[in-house]
This record gives sequence, C-alpha cells and structure tokens, in this order.
Amino acid sequence: MGSIMSRITPCLWFDKQAEEAALFYTSIFSNSAVTGMTRYGEVRHEIDGMTEGMVMTVHFQLDGQDYVALNGGPLYRFNEALSLMVHCETQEEVDYYWEKLSDGGDEKAQVCGWLKDKYGVSWQIVPVQLTKMISDPDAEKSQRVTRAMLQMKKMDIAALQRAYEG
Repeated sequence: MGSIMSRITPCLWFDKQAEEAALFYTSIFSNSAVTGMTRYGEVRHEIDGMTEGMVMTVHFQLDGQDYVALNGGPLYRFNEALSLMVHCETQEEVDYYWEKLSDGGDEKAQVCGWLKDKYGVSWQIVPVQLTKMISDPDAEKSQRVTRAMLQMKKMDIAALQRAYEG
C-alpha cells in the first residue's frame, strides 16, 4: 500500500461491502483508483464477526481525494449527519453524478440535491452556481432561489437561474 497523501482522510464504515463500495465509487469519478487493501488476520477484535482473510480496509481515491472504506460489521450505519458534496459545473455533470450515485439508493432520501446511495452514504450533488445565488446580497434573489431549491430533488440549474433572475 502506498503512502497516504491527504492529511485528513475520511473513513467510511461498512458492514462487509467496503471493497464493493470502493470499486463502485472509483468507477464513477475520474482521477480515481483503489490504492491499497488490508485483510483481517488471525488477530482481531473478538466481537467483529470477521473471518481471517476477509477485506478489512480499502484505501481509495475519488478525484484525487483519499478515503478509506472499513469492513467493521453491522454495529454502525450511515446517516445524513455526514454527506459528501460533489460540486458540478454543468447540468450534464449534475445529471451524471445523480444518476450514478442514486442507482439502487433510497428514493425517499432524495431532496434538495441530496441522495443516499445503495450503501446508505449521503451525497449532495451541488451546482457551483447555487452557492453564488443563495449567498447573493439581494435577499429577494437569494430567497427565490432557496424556495426553488426546496421544491427540487435533483438540482436543475436552469430553473435555479430563472428563480434567481425573477
């Protein structure tokens, strides 16, 4: 396994799907790859329920950002308190990431650009224009965009722009 370059590396706790999830995520984002893997040995925590030889951690990069996926067992589950933001320049990017990451995920969790993937990880698919629009010093413009966003599942850049312009 190569050295980890990021000072801060998010670690995602999976039951037993760490390798599958890392391969799924790296297939979606460019400049991405699995960079290393460790396996459970003979010595491990007596309550983890993992077998010797099973994947313990998968080190991977998404668009150059380091991550670790851990097979830690069913003790913890993902929730919306943490999400991964994907900043998109175009509607085509929004559509691409939304389609890929929402495939097999929880449709009830799709709101205001947020989605949950098939592993329960929350993502925000965010057009870069949105931040500028909702932070505009003109409160009317900002509020119109916010109202429009609150009605959306997947972000629609053209509709946000129309709301912004009034």
